[in-house]
Amino acid sequence: MFSNLANLIRYRGLIQSLVARELKARYRGSALGFLWSFINPLLLLSIYSFVFAVVIPGLHTNDIEPYALFMFCGILPWTWFSSSLLESSGSLIAGGNLIKKVLFPAEILPITSVLANMVHFFLGLPILIAFLIYFRRWPDPLDLLWFPVVVVVQLVFTTALALIFSALMVHFRDLRDILSNLLTLWFFATPIIYSMREAPGLGKRVLDLNPMTHLIVSYQEILFFPGAIGHWKWLLALGAASILLFLAGYWVFDRLRDSFAESV
Repeated sequence: MFSNLANLIRYRGLIQSLVARELKARYRGSALGFLWSFINPLLLLSIYSFVFAVVIPGLHTNDIEPYALFMFCGILPWTWFSSSLLESSGSLIAGGNLIKKVLFPAEILPITSVLANMVHFFLGLPILIAFLIYFRRWPDPLDLLWFPVVVVVQLVFTTALALIFSALMVHFRDLRDILSNLLTLWFFATPIIYSMREAPGLGKRVLDLNPMTHLIVSYQEILFFPGAIGHWKWLLALGAASILLFLAGYWVFDRLRDSFAESV
């Protein structure tokens, strides 16, 4: 397992090429092209803002105003996470012609999906910055030092799950529908459209069991609540757990590797 894991460094050029190919293929033939990377998060934000600020207002407290900005701090990383899992789960099946080649490392396919969606996450950051400027919310410069840490933790955590789901999906095709519904539940069980501070005692303990809670809250503390980095212990603990989960996920992937070519 560790020898295959070490070989990933040798394939970094291939990974970069596949990520670039996936980004180009996603919007090939569309009139707006890469502009959809900016439009999609704006549309998603507009929908949720309309529902929770116009249709059913009054469900949030004043400390998370402006609500659109608060919600965007959580929706942007959540979109990276959910899209990565949905796309990577079927990546081995979609790339069956590649993994049937003897020398092709199959784990590159789910990793490519995660990295491609990470690029879209970074492309959405200028919109978030524009919102911060418009609403005159200035993050603390010291808080921003934690931003790369949160991104790396999310990258490791998401990649770990992507390896597990992609390997299992080859043998259990129903897992994609299960995953889609699970992500819907997971979204509402994560403090994105509401604040962690609004959760009652029992609710807060339940939210603490959700790994994405600590990522989303960390983004909110860095970008929306300046000088409020109180979640760093949870974040570092999740980072350590994500490394262990990645090794476990890669072990599962490696054990099932030989069965991929016959099953896709």
